[in-house]
Amino acid sequence: RRLFRDVQKVTGIGAKIALAMLSGVSVDTFARLVQTGDVAALTKIPGIGKKTAERMVVELRDRAADLAGAGGAIGGVQVPADPMSEAVVALQQLGYKPADAVRMAKAAASEGDPPETIIRKALQSALR
Repeated sequence: RRLFRDVQKVTGIGAKIALAMLSGVSVDTFARLVQTGDVAALTKIPGIGKKTAERMVVELRDRAADLAGAGGAIGGVQVPADPMSEAVVALQQLGYKPADAVRMAKAAASEGDPPETIIRKALQSALR
């Protein structure tokens, strides 16, 4: 219900398109698509064109994190499902500023690394 109402707040989307969107994808999938800015996947939803998908990404990106239920909550903070995002959230919980946490995680991450490894490498490089 909350997603339905949030989607209707986007300019150019009414109840009919919002209902079609909800029948096309799950709430978690929709939240992930909006957070990652995957316009191509959003346009595959019936009734959603390229411009509408772009508008949805821009207007719903902040609210999409609240809608996602894929990750668990740790200390009241939503934890994303992908390893890089999990590492960034963990570094922020350790007291690093968001920009620093992203920079550290990107520098430490290798393809296929689990979040624990990314965090460990980021902290080791911070101590040097």
